[in-house]
Amino acid sequence: MTPENAEDFILAQNPDLKLQEGDIQTQFIFKSKRNTRNLVTEVNSQTRIQMLQNKLKLERVICNTDDYVSFNRSFKCSRFNHRHTECKSEEACPLCAGKHKPKECTVSRSEYKCINCATYKTYNKDRKINENHSSPDRNCPSLQAMIVKYRQNKYY
Repeated sequence: MTPENAEDFILAQNPDLKLQEGDIQTQFIFKSKRNTRNLVTEVNSQTRIQMLQNKLKLERVICNTDDYVSFNRSFKCSRFNHRHTECKSEEACPLCAGKHKPKECTVSRSEYKCINCATYKTYNKDRKINENHSSPDRNCPSLQAMIVKYRQNKYY
């Protein structure tokens, strides 16, 4: 399967979803760290709901579907929702939130501090949030909160 013929595979092998040609636009295929292939597609909201509620058959495999969510993070300040080319903030280390480049960081893993969670904590004093991790950590509570908010907005 290639990005060019992925829609044909999905339509042919999943007639129960009653999808039409043009409902699925393949973006790309990538391999995960576990060496599994992941197909990223763009679909309309109705097709998305159908795909999330059912398992897809692709080639000889029954596949789970999920939202592919990625957020921009500035390499300069390590904050979300903008790129380093648009960044007007001071430089911040993604590991310890210090004012230096990551190559210059000397802190141990136990001293990591997420600048996004620290910022979140200042505006939400009543909520307990763990900031003892690096900014790129996939389990970052701030990142997870953004993903939940994104998914809630996508259902409407």
